[in-house]
Amino acid sequence: MDNNSTSQHISQQFDEEMESLRNKVLKMGGLVEQQINGAIKALHNTNAPGAEKIILKDHKVNTLEVKIDEACTQILARRQPAASDLRMVITVIKTITDLERIGDEAEKIAKMALNLAENDTNFHSRYAGFRHLGDGVKRMVHDVLDAYARLDIDAAIQVVRDDDVVDNDYQELMRTLITYMMEDPRKISEVLDVIWAARSLERIGDHAKNISEYIIYLVKGKDIRHLDIEEVEKDILSD
Repeated sequence: MDNNSTSQHISQQFDEEMESLRNKVLKMGGLVEQQINGAIKALHNTNAPGAEKIILKDHKVNTLEVKIDEACTQILARRQPAASDLRMVITVIKTITDLERIGDEAEKIAKMALNLAENDTNFHSRYAGFRHLGDGVKRMVHDVLDAYARLDIDAAIQVVRDDDVVDNDYQELMRTLITYMMEDPRKISEVLDVIWAARSLERIGDHAKNISEYIIYLVKGKDIRHLDIEEVEKDILSD
């Protein structure tokens, strides 16, 4: 095999490794989506077995994070990637950290579902704001994973916009829940479980936003952290 063929072979191997890495991240994202959907469903239905299943499955997400992290370390050590390839590895390392934390927040929601179930509490219609918040967060996670799969800048920026909507929905829900506790102190323990679950949803939205920022960094080579959405749109979409 001549030098040119050897170089092509090495390049093909590297491309395959990078594609494998990308697919593993998407697999991890799929597991996390299942965790979120299952945890929210368990809370809505105060379903103890469903909540326990989510808690027990969290180790799968953690295991996959470790495997992907090890693969990134191997690529950095053996391939010494540069430019866009290096940005891809850095993006993967950061993304799986946020995905693992999303899994942790889903586990917390499942634990709140367990608390409600153990206290024989139904998820009352007065918590409709939680359902709305959950729908928005689930959509953010789904959309950011889709943006990652397609390296879609426009979709990633939309997720950044959506985080502001989720934050506003969260604040409105908090005001409603605090008012309800003041009106009926007997429900304080129950409402606190819903508040902690809502807090986890808000954090999941933050992690989805982080991933969207990594996608923009990967494609454009620009770090948009700490910029407001108007600055992002002006700086990125004008290119």
